[in-house]
Amino acid sequence: MKKNFNWRIGFILFVIIAFGAAIIGRLFFLQILERKLYEAQALGQQTAFNSVVGSRGQIFCENSQETKGAQGSGEIKSLAINKDSWAISASIKDIPDKDAFADLLSKSIGQSKEQILSELSSKDSYVVLKKSLSSKELDKIKALNLKGLSWQNAPERFYPQGGMASQDLGFLGGAGSGQYGIEGYYEDILKGKSGIQEKGKGLKSILSDGDQISLDGSDIYLTIDYNIQFQAENLLRQEQKKNDIDSGQIIVIKPDTGRILALANFPDFDPNQYSKENDLDIFQNSATQKLFEPGSIMKPFTMAAAINEGKITPDTTYVDTGILSFGTKSIHNFANEVYGKQTMTQVLENSINTGAVFAEQQISHKMFFDYIDKFGFTSKTGVDLQGEVYSQNSNLKNGNGPDMDYATVSFGQGIELTPMQIIKGFCAIANGGKLVRPYIVEKIVNGKDEVYTRQKISEPIVSKQTLTQLNSMLINVVDKGFGGVAKIPGYYLAGKTGTAQVPLVGGRGYDPDKTIQSFVGYGPAFNPQFLILVKLDDPKVSKSALSAVPIFKDLARYIINYWQIPPDYDPTQVQPASK
Repeated sequence: MKKNFNWRIGFILFVIIAFGAAIIGRLFFLQILERKLYEAQALGQQTAFNSVVGSRGQIFCENSQETKGAQGSGEIKSLAINKDSWAISASIKDIPDKDAFADLLSKSIGQSKEQILSELSSKDSYVVLKKSLSSKELDKIKALNLKGLSWQNAPERFYPQGGMASQDLGFLGGAGSGQYGIEGYYEDILKGKSGIQEKGKGLKSILSDGDQISLDGSDIYLTIDYNIQFQAENLLRQEQKKNDIDSGQIIVIKPDTGRILALANFPDFDPNQYSKENDLDIFQNSATQKLFEPGSIMKPFTMAAAINEGKITPDTTYVDTGILSFGTKSIHNFANEVYGKQTMTQVLENSINTGAVFAEQQISHKMFFDYIDKFGFTSKTGVDLQGEVYSQNSNLKNGNGPDMDYATVSFGQGIELTPMQIIKGFCAIANGGKLVRPYIVEKIVNGKDEVYTRQKISEPIVSKQTLTQLNSMLINVVDKGFGGVAKIPGYYLAGKTGTAQVPLVGGRGYDPDKTIQSFVGYGPAFNPQFLILVKLDDPKVSKSALSAVPIFKDLARYIINYWQIPPDYDPTQVQPASK
């Protein structure tokens, strides 16, 4: 009996040990040999993966009243943002009563019952019925509780300021990519990235710290000052009403850094409604994408070259007879004026074409072209806007072309430039001879990371003495030229007018009925804080003193008051001589 009992105990122990060994073996297999497989399966049960695209970066500008045109610290304005927008769709097979469905929905989406029924008769199983719905509109549609109806969030690009700075911004095209301006140039930085988003389920969704890599595009802050931009655009609209201009541009820039404070174009367009425009030329930014012959605003550069080479001074004289002949061709002054004996300062004051030719003739043609090149008139400015164009003006390069070619270039005909090239050259005159790269983006922001634009500034391209003399000459232009129209009491301003002919399209010669009128000026002249270019296409007046100059004066006065720039002298006292 005892023997049988011991046998039973031994058998039971054997079974327990064998069972335990089997369990341990299974655990070893699961937890050691197959650990990675089951970890992956468990992770799959806790995690979902969705394909997503990050939001597009937004575009802002910041007013500079506090900083007088330096890096902004004032009110921030939104220029391009992402607005919630919804689309509604129907799964046709899930609609029990199409007639009732269409009847109810038509009252909420502004479409007729017949239009909706026509969509529902499609052979497709799934149709989009309405796009661009606001959240408020969608809530009303949801309240209908229509079976077979679904909705999808489809954010849209929205430009809160309408047509303001439209050519600078560009727009988001139908394919979802940036077109023109900032939207086009910075497309890769603005656009959201595509990726896979991990989303926890169950306990993991509670314990997850939510630390995800952002797929959103970067935000961009422009150098544009909203208030100055608004004033510039308003002045162009007023000029169109006053003098019936075809188009026009105004650029305001900090000459010491190249920071663009305003870049205004007329006409503009509404980027929210870009598809309604029939003339695609309106999308181009004429300040950077259209060439023109600058006219007399070229004369200061001719003077700078001859003064810097020691061939003339502001007091150098010559006798103007009103005409210069080059074989069978001749050059006249504006309105065929004859001035007699004149200094180089008076040449700029009175904008005498033959005087500019005289200055150019004091140096070689090759040397004259070298200065054209130094001032940036044979290359792009490098401004960060899409599609910048330029002319190499290669017909002047070797200096051995016809004398007539260099003579006309000395006063701004026969050379092609963009307004942005001109203002870049004038920055060097105003800032001590240094070339700057105009730029329109101040910083790029992604999360907590901020990257600021690095300024590119060259060594001086002409001497300080040359610029001191030229500065005084340009102050005299404002004080004494064209009746002192540009003068603002209490301030020394420097500048130059230009009235240029317009080349005939597809032919030789110039249109006798059209002109391009311009003015470039800066102030205060001995410590320039701003530089303004005004360019007007075919105003219905005879000269820029009646069109571009008053615009410059109005905008300069606005900036002086806006930044509270102290005066150079007491306007109630006798004005001191310029320095």
